[in-house]
Amino acid sequence: MDLFHKTVFFPGINIMNSEEYPFRDLKPASVWKHFAELCRIPRQSKHEEAIRDFLKQWASSQGLENRIDQGGNLIIKKPASPGCENAPGVILQAHLDMVCQKNQGVGHDFSKDPIKAVVRDNLVLAENTTLGADNGIGVALILAAFEDKTLIHGPLEALLTVDEEEGMGGANKLEKNVLDGKILLNLDSETWGDFCLGCAGGADVIVQRTGHAEPFPTAWKALKIDISGLRGGHSGINIHEGRGNAIKLLTRILCSLDRQFPLSLSTFTGGTARNAIPREASAVIGIQEQNMISVSGLLQQWQNRIRQELAGVDEDIRIKWNTTSADQIMSSFDQRVWLLSLNAAPYGVWRMTAGTCSPETSSNLGTIDLQPDTGTCTFMVRSTIDSACNALTEEITSLFMLSGIQPRRENAYPGWAPDLNSPLLALCRQIYNHEFGSDPATHIIHAGLECGLLKSKYPELDMISFGPTIHSPHAPGESVEIDTVEKSWQLLQVLLKAIAKA
Repeated sequence: MDLFHKTVFFPGINIMNSEEYPFRDLKPASVWKHFAELCRIPRQSKHEEAIRDFLKQWASSQGLENRIDQGGNLIIKKPASPGCENAPGVILQAHLDMVCQKNQGVGHDFSKDPIKAVVRDNLVLAENTTLGADNGIGVALILAAFEDKTLIHGPLEALLTVDEEEGMGGANKLEKNVLDGKILLNLDSETWGDFCLGCAGGADVIVQRTGHAEPFPTAWKALKIDISGLRGGHSGINIHEGRGNAIKLLTRILCSLDRQFPLSLSTFTGGTARNAIPREASAVIGIQEQNMISVSGLLQQWQNRIRQELAGVDEDIRIKWNTTSADQIMSSFDQRVWLLSLNAAPYGVWRMTAGTCSPETSSNLGTIDLQPDTGTCTFMVRSTIDSACNALTEEITSLFMLSGIQPRRENAYPGWAPDLNSPLLALCRQIYNHEFGSDPATHIIHAGLECGLLKSKYPELDMISFGPTIHSPHAPGESVEIDTVEKSWQLLQVLLKAIAKA
């Protein structure tokens, strides 16, 4: 364990003195110090114990009341500044986990390896993995606020949830009687200067099917086809941009080849998270040897065709193929069921919000794992209208039921309806204008924030969401704009003081 790693688990050593500290000259120093610690501790969804226990120990060392609730969330409480004891309590909320994505061929192990962040101009970024700025910067802002002895504020609570990225499990299991605050500031937004007033709800559709494996045909050749080079991205924030979905594109190619040559499917894998647009996919197929040259030519044509279709959006797609080996294939019936169902399955925006450029309802085919005798794929459906979310999940379910599969609907969560008459919104607008000399934008995000679930448990909460600008969340190359982190810290400080003095 190197010195920098020790600074994470042993807070008595000053992290700022490490030669490996990448954020030495960045401001605010306290926020970047905490974010550096988060980068060093693995925090995969459903495996947040290390970071949660570290932060619980940190809170105790600061003399702050803390507890872990029945949902596994960490709650920290800080008394009000002198004279502000009667101010409305404020809950600062962010999630501990991060989406774990890496480029093909990168040996990063998210279960143990630290995130390698670099500073480049106005960005902090991870070049070959996700950075975890979503939502690590939000957590770092909260920790800095709880650590700051000069900050003026009323009673403060930190709600640091777990399992947000894999179904909002922590928020869903949050106890109803553990929070006292009347105002909630969610720090999980990703566009500075644009307050989030509402968000989409969502649900997962999981499709599983058991099939019948058959021996690989004698004298046939096994060919492995790989799709890579796509941008991927957040399945809510980027879904309307027309980025390529590696699973859907490879399905389209396989269906086309299957119409022209005898073809047997052995395996089909792709994607790593149901809430990330899949960047890569692979399939192993069996074909007759005399068709190898023709298939190679068709795959080259497909690469050129898709690059033209995705020009200006995702034209860096690469299709590679090489001979391999395989022992088994799917039965022809199983292959037909999977390929035709996947080809027909909806991906992308289903309906736009009337009169806007924002998606209302969408679906992402996020992961697939087909083997000769079994298979699974996952969809994530999002909508700002709960009934529309239900309608699209039922459409996907009905499609697969036609072939005798009974998909499961899981991890449903409600949307967060905006309150345009919110006193908190009015105050935030006033402060933003005073501090930064312009009016902020407002939006409803087509992504899942925990605010919907929190509002369902604490309906009296007045809430808003803001944060720094984060690029490509949920994809390798994720980055955060440095100056917007400083502005977010400035806004948070002034806002807490204004609430305390109101």
